[in-house]
Parts: sequence; structure tokens; C-alpha cells
Amino acid sequence: MSRNSKFARDLCAICEKICIACAIECEKHTDDKDCMKCADSCRKCAEECKK
Repeated sequence: MSRNSKFARDLCAICEKICIACAIECEKHTDDKDCMKCADSCRKCAEECKK
């Protein structure tokens, strides 16, 4: 990204999709605090990738 790679946008887009998928999966385990923390982290990661 810092070198303006022609693949940077594609890489960030797929990272965002992966993070969202992970968050959705983790959110299915509402009784597990670690999974909920993971979901939150994944959502934050997705937002950063989106930027």
C-alpha cells in the first residue's frame, strides 16, 4: 500500500470481505465473550480495510 501497488485496492477489498465473514461467524456465538471480542476486532479491521 505504501508503494501504491496496483493490487492494494484488491487486497484491501478481499481483506474487508474476510473480516466481515469472520465477524458474522463469531457473532453466532453470543454466549462466548472471546468470540464477541473477535467479532468486534473483525468489524474494526473491516472498517480499516474499507478506508
